[in-house]
Amino acid sequence: MDRLLDQGSTGPRFLQRPDIAQLVESAVQDGEHQFHRYQLHAYVVMPNHVHLLVTPNVISTRWLGPLKGFTGYRANQILDSQGKAFWQDESYDHLVRTGAEFERINAYIEQNPVAAGLVAVAEEFVWSSAKQGGPPERRLQPGLAAPLARQR
Repeated sequence: MDRLLDQGSTGPRFLQRPDIAQLVESAVQDGEHQFHRYQLHAYVVMPNHVHLLVTPNVISTRWLGPLKGFTGYRANQILDSQGKAFWQDESYDHLVRTGAEFERINAYIEQNPVAAGLVAVAEEFVWSSAKQGGPPERRLQPGLAAPLARQR
């Protein structure tokens, strides 16, 4: 599924707009720093989907719903398309059970722009935890959730 999203040349790609990508990135970071809903480990805002690796502090409906609701509402204001769905209803989340799986998912997320041909090295991608000056490296025990959302 991710390969298809990364190579997708049709459909909505509103997340490639800097104003909308910045909105989503800020909201993702606020979920950790301002609202303390999760600990953020890795993220990337791709042109048509978003990857997150988090350790939640609350159940997913208490952080993913508000995150998608707020960003969808604000993005639609920017696009002058109020009342339309911005995000797809489903998210592809799963439990991360081992440290090795955590490392693999973290690398996958941060390397996603490279694999999609958007940049040569992950640190060059602006809307990612891999960018230079991004969040410090944080490693935790197994038992992490990795919710993924994509644009509608």
